[in-house]
Amino acid sequence: MITQNQISAVIDQTVYDNHGDKIGKVKHVYLDDNTGRPEWLCVRTGLFGINETFVPIQGADVVGDHVEVAYDKDRIKDAPNIDVESGGHMSPQEERELYNYYGIDLDASWREANQPGETGWAHTGGQRERERLGSVGREREAGRADLTGDDAMTRSEERLTTHTESHEIGRARLRKYVVTEEQQVTVPVTREEVRIEREPITEENRDAALRGPDISEAEHEVTLHEERAVVEKNTVPVERVRMTTEKVTDEETITEQVRKERIEAEGDIGEDGRAF
Repeated sequence: MITQNQISAVIDQTVYDNHGDKIGKVKHVYLDDNTGRPEWLCVRTGLFGINETFVPIQGADVVGDHVEVAYDKDRIKDAPNIDVESGGHMSPQEERELYNYYGIDLDASWREANQPGETGWAHTGGQRERERLGSVGREREAGRADLTGDDAMTRSEERLTTHTESHEIGRARLRKYVVTEEQQVTVPVTREEVRIEREPITEENRDAALRGPDISEAEHEVTLHEERAVVEKNTVPVERVRMTTEKVTDEETITEQVRKERIEAEGDIGEDGRAF
């Protein structure tokens, strides 16, 4: 829980809900008039930071450079609208409305504050008003200048700070499926054909030619052969496929409104800036 010593440190810190979603920035801290204990964070929300919403200090913590609260973003944005410009105080009716909305037992909260060892809450029938945190949040919002001990004015301005958040934009998967296609392969094949060869009778083949009868009938059969193409299919691995991711850096331009204080002199001021 945020303590009184941490009040000045939480001003302008980014607020995240209980799911880690960004809500806005702390612009004010409302205190109990009687005890001075912090009760509510006034968080500026919206696209241009023009809305202010009350969030209970109860369950809120400072974590590093930001504040984490115990409620989710949608619940906080739908909280009752309280006029933060009404003199810096919250009416008892507004207070009870906020307690009821966030489900906080107002009486139990008062009893806890009055336990022995506490600073003591002066419970006056709900007449507890809240005041904004002193000079830093109050005077910046109202447009009043901060005065230091040497009577000089402090001029402040808002500056943009950015960070990135990771969001899921899609998914990819590998899927293997079977397709059928035709392939043509040329295979050389051989076959046997009959060829007639005639040779004249010579002295060398005469004996072979005269071995049979002089005149007769005869047949001679030759068996022919040929090759035929045969197809066989074998499954072989051809490649391995995997998916990887790589980071690609782009530039994104963000436009936001910032406020700056200006200091102008009024009254009897000469051209050289000296009073006369």
